[in-house]
Amino acid sequence: MNLPNIKDARKRTDKKVDYKTVWEIKDDTLKNQKFFLKTYGCQMNVHDSEQMRAILENLGMQETDTLEDAKVIVMNTCAIRENAHDKVFGYLGRIKHLKKNHPDIIVALGGCMSQEEGVAKEILQNHPYINIVFGTHNIHELGNLILQANKDKQDIEVTSEEGCVFEGVNYKRDSKITAWVNIMYGCDKFCTYCIVPYTRGKERSRKKEEIIKEVNSLKKSGYKEVTLLGQNVNAYGHDLDEDYDFANLLESVAQTGISRIRFVTSHPWNFTDEMLNVIAKYPNIMPYIHLPLQSGSNKILRLMGRRYTKEEYLKLCQKIKDTIPNVTITTDIIVGFPNETEEDFEDTLDVVEQVKYDGAYTFIYSKREGTPASMMSDETTLEEKENRLQRLNEKINYYSKLSNEKMLNKIEKVLILGVSEKDPLKVYGYTEGMKLVNVLAPRESIGHIIDVKITDAKSFSLDGEEVKKIKQN
Repeated sequence: MNLPNIKDARKRTDKKVDYKTVWEIKDDTLKNQKFFLKTYGCQMNVHDSEQMRAILENLGMQETDTLEDAKVIVMNTCAIRENAHDKVFGYLGRIKHLKKNHPDIIVALGGCMSQEEGVAKEILQNHPYINIVFGTHNIHELGNLILQANKDKQDIEVTSEEGCVFEGVNYKRDSKITAWVNIMYGCDKFCTYCIVPYTRGKERSRKKEEIIKEVNSLKKSGYKEVTLLGQNVNAYGHDLDEDYDFANLLESVAQTGISRIRFVTSHPWNFTDEMLNVIAKYPNIMPYIHLPLQSGSNKILRLMGRRYTKEEYLKLCQKIKDTIPNVTITTDIIVGFPNETEEDFEDTLDVVEQVKYDGAYTFIYSKREGTPASMMSDETTLEEKENRLQRLNEKINYYSKLSNEKMLNKIEKVLILGVSEKDPLKVYGYTEGMKLVNVLAPRESIGHIIDVKITDAKSFSLDGEEVKKIKQN
C-alpha cells in the first residue's frame, strides 16, 4: 500500500527520466467481461482514459455504457475544484449500492483526485467497497491491479514519485479524426491555488522523436488534427539536455504535413516570440490560443504566484493579435480568490474589455487542501463571489457573441466531426479558430475539412451551410 504525500510531492530533483513501456499484459481471466469507464476533468484526463481503455481492452474486456452491466468500474477523477470531488463521491454512492448486490464487481478509482493524500486516506477508511486506488503516475499498472483485485483487500498505489515518461503507449482513441498527443507531463509552476503539481508531479518531456513518430502514425491512419497536450506546453524540453524547445517542436510537427495542429495549455509567463513566429509561419498550426489569465489584478496575480503582471499579459495578447492573423484567444478566469476586492475584480473586467476574448472558462475559487492558498484568510462572502461570476460571464458572453457575429456571411474552413446534437439533419465541426459550427451538409462530409458559409451567430456556436464547389468544364 502506497499513499500519496503532499510533502513528498512538493520535491523536485534532477533525476533522469526513465523511458520504458511496461503496461501490456497477456491474460484471459477477464476476457469478454464488460467494463464501465467514467471520466471527469481536463483534456489530460480524457487522454488518460484513452490509455485506460486500451489497457482494459488488452485484457479482452469490452466497454459498456450501462453501469449495471460492468464487471469492472473505473472512475478517472479530477482534483481541480471542490465540485469535482462532490460529483465523484455522489456517483460512488450509486456504485456502493450496486456492489452490495454484486460483490464480485471490481471498482477502481484513478486520476488526480486519488493522488490527493486526504482522499486516499478517506477511501481507505470509509469506502472499503473500492478495490483499487491508483494514481496518475501508475496508469500503466492498471491491468495488473485489476487482475489482482479478486483478493479480499484494497490495493492503494498512489505514491508521490515524480513519475516516468512512457513511450510507445497504446490508446483506444475516442475519435478517428482528431487526436490528443501528450508531449509532456506534470507542472513545476506551483500556482498557489493549484493542486496539479502535486498530483501530476515534476515536468517531464517526451522525446521529440517519439512525438513526431506518433504524429506521423496518426496522419498515416487518416487523422486530420492533433492537439499537443501538456499542463504547460511552453515548458516542453526544459528538462532535457537538448537545445530544443516548444517552438522547435511546433515547427517539427507542422513539417509532418498533418492538416491541423493545436496545443493546450500555455502559461503566459514563458510564451516566446519564437512560438508566435512559428504559429504565424505554418498554415497547418491553427490560429487558436488558450491563454489563462486567472486574474487581472496585479495584487491577486502575486498572491496566485502567476509570475506576470496585468500589463505584461495585455502586451502579450496584443503581440499575439499583431503576429497571427484572425487569431482566436480564449482564457481561464478565477473569481473570489482569497480577499479579492471589488477593485481587484474590476481589474479583471478591464482585461476582458481590452482583450475581448472569444470565450472563457470561468470559476469561483475552490480551496484545495495542501496548497498555499488554502491557508489564506478570506473575508469575501460566497454571495459576492457569485455576483462577480455572473457579471463576468455577462461580459464574456457579450464579447463571444460579438466575435461570432463578425463571421456572418464569411467562408470558413470547418473540420466536420459528427452529427449535430442540435439537429440530426446537420453535422458539426470546428473552424480553424476553434469555433463550433452546426452545418447543413451531408454526413459524408464527416472527417473532411469543408468550406462553410456562416449564416447565423450565437454566443457559443455558429450555424452554416456547405459551399458547393463549382465544377469546371
